[in-house]
Amino acid sequence: VPLAEHTGLIKPLSLYVVRAALAQCRAWNDVGLELGVAVNLTIPDLLDLELPDRIAALLRDTGVPPGRLELEITESTILADPFRVRQVLTRLNEMGLKLAIDDFGTGYSSLAYLKRLPVQTIKIDRSFVTGMCDDPSDATIVRSTIDLGRNLGLAIVAEGVETRETWNALRGLGCSLAQGYLIGRAVPADELERLLATTTETPPPAAAGG
Repeated sequence: VPLAEHTGLIKPLSLYVVRAALAQCRAWNDVGLELGVAVNLTIPDLLDLELPDRIAALLRDTGVPPGRLELEITESTILADPFRVRQVLTRLNEMGLKLAIDDFGTGYSSLAYLKRLPVQTIKIDRSFVTGMCDDPSDATIVRSTIDLGRNLGLAIVAEGVETRETWNALRGLGCSLAQGYLIGRAVPADELERLLATTTETPPPAAAGG
């Protein structure tokens, strides 16, 4: 990704990833699996005022409802150019896409930006989640982030959930969404279909990112 950013190839690469994700989403939906997909965007992507039009075209081409696509950004992305990024995110939100702040807590964004951005989800960075059962400071950060998101009416996803102890602690704090090895490791799309068809145990609610 850094190489693509430096060579100017990141925009076509990001659109390729979005197209591939939407194509897979459509394939899942066609066989009755009502799954959405999430794609990470970079700073150059969100400084591109034409990005919403390009994504709208991909949605039309694949026939995927906008609400099935979530776009993830980081706090550093917001700080690159807050006004321009907000313009792009506002248009994407008006299209019906879901927007999430990924790796929350590792950047230096102002809460004022968070309040003004049209995002629906905060994803707590794994560096805090994995240590929350042993480190009181990490636990405090996780608890505060969950409370912040809840008070702002945002969904909260805990990243890096690898143990049942961590998941139980998160549930006790009111966090109902998680992603991590406790739920499952990354697998090819066809293997995911087989897992969903054969699983009998109900795992914690999951939020997959791509």
